[in-house]
Amino acid sequence: MRLTLSEFASAARSRLAPGIWDFFEGGAGEERTLAANAAAFDRLWLRPRVLCGTARPETAITILGRSWDAPVAVAPLGYHTLAHPLGELATVRGTAAAARVPVVISTFAGRSIEELAAAGGGPLWLQVYCLRDRAMTRRLVERAEVAGFEALVLTVDTPHMGRRLRDLRNGFRLPPGIVPANLDGHDFTVPAAHAKAEFAPLDWSVVDWLRSVSPLPVLLKGILTDADAARAVEAGADGIVVSNHGGRQLDGVPATLDVLPEIVTAVDGRIPVLLDGGVRRGRDVLAALALGADAVLVGRPILHGLAVDGDQGVTDVLNVLLGELTDAMALSGLRGLADIDPELVRPAADAGEGVRRHRVDAVLQR
Repeated sequence: MRLTLSEFASAARSRLAPGIWDFFEGGAGEERTLAANAAAFDRLWLRPRVLCGTARPETAITILGRSWDAPVAVAPLGYHTLAHPLGELATVRGTAAAARVPVVISTFAGRSIEELAAAGGGPLWLQVYCLRDRAMTRRLVERAEVAGFEALVLTVDTPHMGRRLRDLRNGFRLPPGIVPANLDGHDFTVPAAHAKAEFAPLDWSVVDWLRSVSPLPVLLKGILTDADAARAVEAGADGIVVSNHGGRQLDGVPATLDVLPEIVTAVDGRIPVLLDGGVRRGRDVLAALALGADAVLVGRPILHGLAVDGDQGVTDVLNVLLGELTDAMALSGLRGLADIDPELVRPAADAGEGVRRHRVDAVLQR
């Protein structure tokens, strides 16, 4: 029995080839941003409230008019078939068995849009890379709409793939048979080379273009500043995802949790704000919500569960995370998500300083 997401990660590492593990886990450059995403959560303490009459907290939330069982969704991740032969099909089934929350399907999914829609899981969203071949991008979006996908998540931080040193050192190439099931006509063997050749440089007009292609809600993923968050609202985005691409694009940018408050202030409740990067425990979800996120997206842990035990592994990962969230809420005196506010968290440095002051005062009083 695995009781934490870190235990799933350890088990997955033993099952995956080293090059594939590095492709999943690695970040850009020296991986400072990759490490910072997780470290940011460790810098916060929770401040529980007592005598609140809390039994089982309510975790349901409504985003973009759709009810979710919990404020957690599955982040877009390419090539799930590297972790398990059923790939995204197992991810969709495993997620549905745990909770009714969205799965964001990557442009580079290893299973077809139609197959995933027919799997009978929960809500599906499509992550969009806008390719130089706009017609191919348009066909992908139109297929998703016809299949019943509920939203589009446009990745805006990737004019090309970041400099991922693990992949460069490994000379990473996709194994034979691993291809994006929803794209054709290109050589995808070396993902970084394909991205450099086929990804289109984007400006804000792409939001209007995407809206002209489909009536589905459009979220922008990759926002890291308050200025871009405000511009996203002005451009007509239906939501944003505060994201540094899991530390895989530009190394040296801040952790997503650290920039979340300024972005929440800039958005001012006009559209949903989601966050990804470094979420590994239920209390991390709680901390992100306390700082203003409406929900979080979880990425690498899903691949870990998939590698360990297919759809059941995905279910187990989400059950651990959602169980931890419910536990943390109950022990914090929260009856539901509406009770969460910024007073629930405090920087660890402040708490540590308080302990030091107490000790100094105690010594002086002796």
